[in-house]
Amino acid sequence: MKKTFVTTMPDSIGAFLKASKVFASLNVNITRVSYNKSVDAHTLFIDAEGSEESLDKAMEKLREIGYIRESSTDANVILLEFRLRDIPGSVTAVLELIEEYNFNISYISSQGDNTEFQLFKMGLFVSDEEKFTEFLEKAGQLCEVRLIDYNRSEKYFDNSIFYNTFASSLAMSMDLSKEDKEKLMVNINLAMQTLDEEGNSPYRTFDSIGKFAELLSVCRGESFSARISRHYITDNTEIILIEPPCGSNTAIIKSMGDCLFIDSGYACYEEEMLKIFREILPEFDSMNKKILITHADVDHCGLLHLFDEIYSSAKSRECLGLEYSGGDGYREQNPLHKPYIQICKTLTSYHKTDPERVTALWGDTTDLSETMRQVGFFSFGELEFEVYEAKGGHLKGEIILIDYLHRISFTGDVYVNTHGMTSEQKKYNSYAPILMTSVDTDPILCAKQRNAVMQRLGAGKWKIFGAHGMVKEYELEMK
Repeated sequence: MKKTFVTTMPDSIGAFLKASKVFASLNVNITRVSYNKSVDAHTLFIDAEGSEESLDKAMEKLREIGYIRESSTDANVILLEFRLRDIPGSVTAVLELIEEYNFNISYISSQGDNTEFQLFKMGLFVSDEEKFTEFLEKAGQLCEVRLIDYNRSEKYFDNSIFYNTFASSLAMSMDLSKEDKEKLMVNINLAMQTLDEEGNSPYRTFDSIGKFAELLSVCRGESFSARISRHYITDNTEIILIEPPCGSNTAIIKSMGDCLFIDSGYACYEEEMLKIFREILPEFDSMNKKILITHADVDHCGLLHLFDEIYSSAKSRECLGLEYSGGDGYREQNPLHKPYIQICKTLTSYHKTDPERVTALWGDTTDLSETMRQVGFFSFGELEFEVYEAKGGHLKGEIILIDYLHRISFTGDVYVNTHGMTSEQKKYNSYAPILMTSVDTDPILCAKQRNAVMQRLGAGKWKIFGAHGMVKEYELEMK
């Protein structure tokens, strides 16, 4: 059994040695350690493996020596800027007020601005909101005070609860539980360590995660500005493309009185997407709901629980099964992608899907030897698709649908319309490459797959429905 311990240790010689002796005495093996003093001087993450009983005893012993502090989980470091007159003793009244309210100072920095004033930045360890509000009122009578969002500031901090504070702010923005906040904290650290070893700045990682979470949050409710377009294929067939600001597109094929969804989106946008579904299909709640997924990424599968019938490739079904059983899906089997995907799942309230609910229509679970191959056919209403499975440049199990008669293709993330994205979509798609190093499992292979898709299209005017961005109008002239 594996467990991650989030410990708070003194910044002194022998602190980690003391913890390692605890684990050794219980025959528990340490498999990962992460500590970055420039980020947080006291928080040490330890992944350990042992029996459930041994891991529980280790937690008790670490708590006994003060390395596990439950009481700190609801506390925050709040960064304030005090604008004081640049004269001797001007900061004394502020420090006396801080002492009166018994706030610990975790960080302090002062800087003149070539005026008669000086700016003092202080990080205060706050656990009582009412007490802090009262403090702010009194401090405002002494000088001008400004509250700073330190997650957007420069490289300032050396404090003992950075990870907790950072994870708390993200959890609050997405209405997450305490348990989800703790998952976030562990995976934020894992992302930082993974990318730090790749030569990326920890602060760039935190900034990207923060902006990603902020974008997810601000695009909710009335601000969920999905772009919707209708594409009439025949008198009896149309495709409605829904492009949310974050996550994958959802296409709805209406043909001969039947409906099929292709890909869903993030679970955190369930209410927003349901509103759209019901506007497009007033009978949505009572109808038999069918969906096909192009591949098993989190932003394509967040709403699968809403559907009665789910179709996929054999590999995508296997991927969903691995997640459902508590293992790592294909994406999480890549160490560079795992932290981001787990953060993404937590922030978006991802639902695991029972593979028994999924019907695998194409391919098998063995790896392909070629870049792309035909694995079957799929008929829906008037549409007749040839189904191709790609080798996994983006993600193993990905499929492409091509209807040669009506010149329509659904390409998932193998081919997306990067030039046809809204401003929100462009922002959203800019964060994953930073946090995963690449959105593709194998970028070179994915480029080959894109070329293979285009080579499969015949002469004529095509509509290419990628999983991100608007439909791509593509014309291939006859030679």
